[in-house]
Amino acid sequence: MSQALGAPRAVRVAGLLVGLQGLAGVVLVLALLVRALDGAPKPGNVFGEAAYFAVLTAGVLAAAIGLLRGKRWARSPAVVVEILLLGVAWYTLGPSGRWLIGSLAAIYCAAVLVLLFSTHARAWVLGIGPYDDSERQPG
Repeated sequence: MSQALGAPRAVRVAGLLVGLQGLAGVVLVLALLVRALDGAPKPGNVFGEAAYFAVLTAGVLAAAIGLLRGKRWARSPAVVVEILLLGVAWYTLGPSGRWLIGSLAAIYCAAVLVLLFSTHARAWVLGIGPYDDSERQPG
């Protein structure tokens, strides 16, 4: 039995939600590239910013794909991403004064964290309980 089938549904849903964040990162990178090519005042800076966000986006997408494929290593990077994005949501709520966007972002990140820290997800990542791959027979 493959490891992806052993991953609980909460982990796969979290992987899907993290993947959507990664796709949003791809859209941001593309928008920055279009801005740089369309005559930004300092295109070198915008290209650098696009490269920076491309690296971050690649990491987010790697974590999402790992979760979807049932790889235990992907949980920690996904948790770190969500905690960092909760900080962004907090800034959006407070100093930026954008209550709706900040609230939605905070709820989204909190939902992913709840999924990743659910009982089944924790048992799966620790390899205990019904998600222990060592007890499974191949084929």
